[in-house]
Amino acid sequence: MIAVVDYRAGNAPSVIFALERLGIPCRLASRPDQLEHAERIILPGVGAARATIDSLRDSGLVEPLSERVLGAGVPFLGICIGLQVLFDHSEEGDVEGLGWIPGQVRRFADTLRVPQIGWNAVQPTQPHPLWGDVAQPAYCYFVNSYYAVPADSSDVLATTEYGIEFCSMAVRANIAATQFHAEKSGQLGLALLANFAVWDGRTGATSPSC
Repeated sequence: MIAVVDYRAGNAPSVIFALERLGIPCRLASRPDQLEHAERIILPGVGAARATIDSLRDSGLVEPLSERVLGAGVPFLGICIGLQVLFDHSEEGDVEGLGWIPGQVRRFADTLRVPQIGWNAVQPTQPHPLWGDVAQPAYCYFVNSYYAVPADSSDVLATTEYGIEFCSMAVRANIAATQFHAEKSGQLGLALLANFAVWDGRTGATSPSC
C-alpha cells in the first residue's frame, strides 16, 4: 500500500488518480496514524515551500514522516515541492526544509521566464531502479520557479536544462524525488510511478535506457 500524503497544500488527488490508473493500491494519508503501515510514501506538492512546511507541521506529519522514512527506511518519493522541502533550506520564503538531503533550493535567474512551465528533457546521471526500462530522451512536465542544489553530486539522479543545468531528480538511500510532476508526465510519468511501486528502497543497479 502506498500512502499519498494529503496536507492541504498538495496535489494528492491527482497522484491517487495516476496510481489507480496503474492498479496500484494506494490511499490518502492526512493523519500520522495513516502512515504507520504504509509500505511506500509519496509526498506531492504544488505552491510554495513555506506553505508546504507549515501545513505538514500543522498536520502533525513531520515527525511521523521522519520516523517512517529515516527511521524505518520506507521507500519515499517526493514530487515537485515534495522534492524541494527535502533539502536544508529554500530561498522561497527563506524557510528551513526537512533536511533529509543536504543542500539548498534556489530561484531561477530573473533573466529566465519564471516559472518554467511545460515539457522539458530529463537526463539520468546514474543507474537507478526508478528508471527501469523508461526510454530516453525522457520529456516530463515542469512547473517550477526554484530548483534544488544538492551538496553532494551523488544525490543527483537526473538533470534538466533551463538556463542552467539543474537537478530534476534527487536520490539518497530510500529517498527519491522528482522536480517534475510525474503524475502529469504521460506514460513516462506513469512508468516511473510503477517502478516506484516495486522499488525496495535500495539504489540497485538498473541501468537507464539511453
